Amino acid sequence: MWLCTLLPVLFCCLSGSAFSAPRAWLLPSQRPRFDRPGDVIVGGSFSIFDLSIGNLSDFTALPSGLVASGVSNWGYRVAQSFVFAIEEINRSAYLLPNVTLGFSIRNSWDSVHGALHETMSFLTGQEEPIPNYTCQHGSPQAALVGDTRSSLSVSMARLLGLYKFPQVSYSSSLPSLSDKIQFPSFLRTLTSDLISSLAVTLLIIHFQWSWVIILAHDDDFGQQASSLATQKLSTAGVCIDFTFHVPSHESMGKIEEIVQKMQKSTARVVLVFLSNSNFQLILYGLLDVPVSGQVWVSKGALHMALALNIPGVSQVLHSTFGLLYHSSRAIGFPEFLAHLRPSQTPEDMFIKKFWEFTFDCTWPHQSSTVTEGVQLCLGNESLKNKQYPFAEVSKIDAAYTAVYSIAHALQDMITHGHQHGKVTDSQDFQPWQLLQALRKVHFKTPDGSEIIFDANGDLVTKFDILQGQKTPEGVFHLVHIGMIDPQVSLGSKMKFHLMEDLHVPTSVCSESCLPGFSQVPRLGAPHCCFDCSPCPEGQFADQRDMKSCLLCPREQYSSHTRDHCLPRTEIFLAFEEPLGFMLALVSLFLAGLAVLVLGVFLKHRDSPVVRANNRSLSYLLLLSLCLCALCALLFLGRPSVSTCLLRQTTFAVVFTVAVSSVLAKTLTVVLAFRVTRPGDRIRVCLSPGASTSVVLIASFMQVVLCGVWLATSPPFPDRDMVSEPQHIVIQCQEGSGTIFFCVLGYLGFLAVGTFSVAFLARGLPDVFNETKFLTFSMLLFCSVWTAFLPLYHSARGKSTVAVEIFSILASTAGLLGGIFIPKCYIILLKPGRNTAAWLRQGHRAQQERQSGMLQRRCVPRSTPQTFMT
Repeated sequence: MWLCTLLPVLFCCLSGSAFSAPRAWLLPSQRPRFDRPGDVIVGGSFSIFDLSIGNLSDFTALPSGLVASGVSNWGYRVAQSFVFAIEEINRSAYLLPNVTLGFSIRNSWDSVHGALHETMSFLTGQEEPIPNYTCQHGSPQAALVGDTRSSLSVSMARLLGLYKFPQVSYSSSLPSLSDKIQFPSFLRTLTSDLISSLAVTLLIIHFQWSWVIILAHDDDFGQQASSLATQKLSTAGVCIDFTFHVPSHESMGKIEEIVQKMQKSTARVVLVFLSNSNFQLILYGLLDVPVSGQVWVSKGALHMALALNIPGVSQVLHSTFGLLYHSSRAIGFPEFLAHLRPSQTPEDMFIKKFWEFTFDCTWPHQSSTVTEGVQLCLGNESLKNKQYPFAEVSKIDAAYTAVYSIAHALQDMITHGHQHGKVTDSQDFQPWQLLQALRKVHFKTPDGSEIIFDANGDLVTKFDILQGQKTPEGVFHLVHIGMIDPQVSLGSKMKFHLMEDLHVPTSVCSESCLPGFSQVPRLGAPHCCFDCSPCPEGQFADQRDMKSCLLCPREQYSSHTRDHCLPRTEIFLAFEEPLGFMLALVSLFLAGLAVLVLGVFLKHRDSPVVRANNRSLSYLLLLSLCLCALCALLFLGRPSVSTCLLRQTTFAVVFTVAVSSVLAKTLTVVLAFRVTRPGDRIRVCLSPGASTSVVLIASFMQVVLCGVWLATSPPFPDRDMVSEPQHIVIQCQEGSGTIFFCVLGYLGFLAVGTFSVAFLARGLPDVFNETKFLTFSMLLFCSVWTAFLPLYHSARGKSTVAVEIFSILASTAGLLGGIFIPKCYIILLKPGRNTAAWLRQGHRAQQERQSGMLQRRCVPRSTPQTFMT
């Protein structure tokens, strides 16, 4: 008798006739079993027969016993794998050679009541058990194998845990069963649902699916599994479109809601933690809506097998992925089943009903007549042609590993002695002694599979990855594509072994951004939903799905595809390139033209045209225009320290000389017509020294400004990294921008002043009066430099230099052409006009015109005849 307290009231509802109180229903009065004697007895609890509840009692009379309504084809085959393992161990010369194992197979009726009743019946050895009392004095009981469903195993484990009686389940995967405080004597030859849920979640991460749907049962396991999956997926950057918890009971309203949401979703991968019934109902619902290309992923491969056999499912599914824990394979078990006959095991009280269910026949009875058309069971039928569907995932030999674990633990206990170092007799040991050995067992099954339990009593195992692949005909078949090995796990990571050239469908909210693009999150959407934006100039993205573009180094620029950076090339306005070459030619041409005009003027220096317009200022102006044209050459070629110092200062000084010379010539003409009587003070301003003073003073002020510029913040060579993305522009940095614009402003002030004086004096009478030409040339000059300012600021790179050179040459050409080309025309082509006689004739004609104008002004309006004469 075990010294442990258990309230009898917990089992009052389990006995059939020991208690007289009314009950809602009773277990069948005849409860079948399959016993075989041995030195040590191993119990087995299997859901072989189901109960038909029928009508509930009204509590006015004792209810009738329930009857078996169906046979579990899978449950009985698993029970036979239990028998096969024990017979194989008994034949072994190495494992328990001097011990014969017996067994007692019980039917749990697939109910908690039945499982508890049969468990207590096995422990006490009584048909109607009394808790804490045993009347059997035969072979010791080693352990109990079972049961199938977790709800049954939980009830059994709570009871067996009180007695520290070993229990090894082959199919219960509820996570809470790993709690050794609640279930200290429970072990199982498979992993917890949470481990398999973690494995299938990591499979999603490994396949780089970033957009998924989660469907889970609305129970403890569904909540735990979906919460674990959500946490792991979110940490790995996977987005979840939606998570739906399906009620455990079948609800068509919820099924329709799921189908509608999946119809609207763009996620292709569906992670399921559902029962088979709800799983199939959802698939049937999807067959009626336009949904295609779904990829269903489950922690169990049986889900996949059931789904793939639904008619027309190929319209909905693109593929399926499931896990199958890697367990030992019972070699020879299919042949064992094929040779199974009812006559060989008359003690098996389940086989005849299983035979009737499997072969759709009826056993003949001596007291009854045979009905016509009813097939009789002969007993020699073979299960060879009655293969269980989904053989690759059904695990009909699930109990095989559990029996071998108990056998090895029993051998370890006998051989090594786990209790105080004493050798334990196989006929005299306590269940808790075997439990200690069972927790530490470590062996290999006949097929080479390694068996070891972790600290929670769960089997340390690998997972086979099965994929439902669709043939061109639309038929699915399960294919082994790889394995997950938790033994080499580091934290929550697992090692994946996948076959090569594996085609895996994709599931993303947004297509991957190619190199050269960056992700731009969509407003209000998960981070997996984004748009791809090309990288801007100067940035690049050399990988897929970059969150942001990277800046290129200063010495490089982004390629056309924005996926890498290229080295920048240095550029400047060189003599060799077409634009530089043309500007240089124009510069030399204008300089040569100015020299040529100067030669003409020197040759005809005594002619009236040359003498009438201040020869010395004309020579100075031509010389300065020649230098203006030549200073443009300083802006061409690679900038250096010397050229940068000379560029703007030379330009400013020579143009100041040119403009001040024009100003002096204009003032000379204006003052000449202002002198009306001898001895007037203003006549002093007509001396040659006065004109020279104007040029010197104006030029000296510009020289002072340029000197201050060079002394404080002189121009210097610089590398412009901004103007042209693909090039480094070598240019002259102006240094102090303020002084630079002061120099230009002073030059502009002279030009505007000169233009104003020339414009006011454009109508002064003289045969060789050049104020009109001065006005026109200064108009050109001012127009060019007025247009220069906006162009200079808008231009970038070497275009800035080209704009300034063009302005220099254009203004030089304007002054040279506007002032001196008309004079050269008279000197060279109209020499008759370049004489003193022409000068006097022109002077008299001009005086007559002026006299006529005065007379017309004095004649009364009433005598027009006098004006006409």
